Amino acid sequence: MRTTVGIIGAGPAGLFLSHLLHLHGVDSVVLERRDRDYCERRQRAGVVEHGVAEALRESGLGRRMDREGFRHDGIELRFDGRGHRIDFPDLTGRHVMIWAQTEIVKDLIARRLADGGQILFEAEATAVEGIESKRPCVRFASAEGVEDALECDYVVACDGFHGIGRTSLPEEVVSTYDKVYPFAWLGILADVPPSCDELIYARHERGFALHSMRSETVSRLYLQVPAETDTAEWSDDRIWSELATRFELADGAWKLGTGPITDKSITPMRSFVTEPMRHGRLFLAGDAAHIVPPTGAKGLNLAMRDVMLLAESLRRRYAEGDAAGLDAYSDTALRRVWRAEHFSYWMTSLMHTDPAATPFDNRMQQSYLEHIAACRPAAAQLAENYTGLPEV
Repeated sequence: MRTTVGIIGAGPAGLFLSHLLHLHGVDSVVLERRDRDYCERRQRAGVVEHGVAEALRESGLGRRMDREGFRHDGIELRFDGRGHRIDFPDLTGRHVMIWAQTEIVKDLIARRLADGGQILFEAEATAVEGIESKRPCVRFASAEGVEDALECDYVVACDGFHGIGRTSLPEEVVSTYDKVYPFAWLGILADVPPSCDELIYARHERGFALHSMRSETVSRLYLQVPAETDTAEWSDDRIWSELATRFELADGAWKLGTGPITDKSITPMRSFVTEPMRHGRLFLAGDAAHIVPPTGAKGLNLAMRDVMLLAESLRRRYAEGDAAGLDAYSDTALRRVWRAEHFSYWMTSLMHTDPAATPFDNRMQQSYLEHIAACRPAAAQLAENYTGLPEV
């Protein structure tokens, strides 16, 4: 099998890259080890940066997002029994969209198939070969165990932290940077209308809590828990009680709605970066190259920014014969990656209760939250990073 760009992974990054390349007249094939149903049901992030939302619209994928998603013009920081709103348009002129990654993937799959795109589901990549040659190939196996090879000009690995892409880079050229946090998130989906109009980020002495949403009738909420937590330890009643405690306002003016919990999951908290993000004809994008703790809402957005950069670089390569963008891809992408890593680390450190924290550390957190609430430049810095830096 032969194509121009071989893409490993049918998550939002791989699918969006394939879609953008199609718009630029560049052929691609997407290999995905899971079946279509799994890809379309996998629960992930739900905050879409201003610039990424614009890119979805410009590429013809924004209609359902604008009809069914939520435009959010701010978030609430809740601490010490008080709430403070960060007004995005006032501070930055931008906003974000609440639109689940699951829905982005559904739209991308439908569009790629409608456009005649090739997505090979249940096709597990087993090796990436010849990345220092002009004809790399990806060996893969079907669900029936039949082996095949995809020959291409370039390989883009969008196959996540545990995929084959990153491990296909020569060990001698790779540097990795890693931080594992001593806590995790217990996330739930619940059939209950959201109790807020915008996301609530709550810092409490018992731990962090986040209130988000998926639709007008489905809420998405998270609790900070110890890293080794098992969801079986948390009954529905215990979850709702803990959420109510962490979100509580001193004046009692806000009440958390409750309802049937339909899903529980544990999200580990980790920061991770691989450098470089390109070697020879192999490029890494998304979680294959970097992971951020979800506090800053950057994981999905970084992945989409990676492939937006790659798609334009590949367009220039084939339309203009200019490979400068491909040559600069790793350095260019990593500038944004490290800014997002810092913001995610900062938000995580600001809002969570560290088991090893001293009273001094806790007062430092409190002091900075009060500073954000009182100082427009501090609030603007948060808003600029949250909504997405246009250029880095």
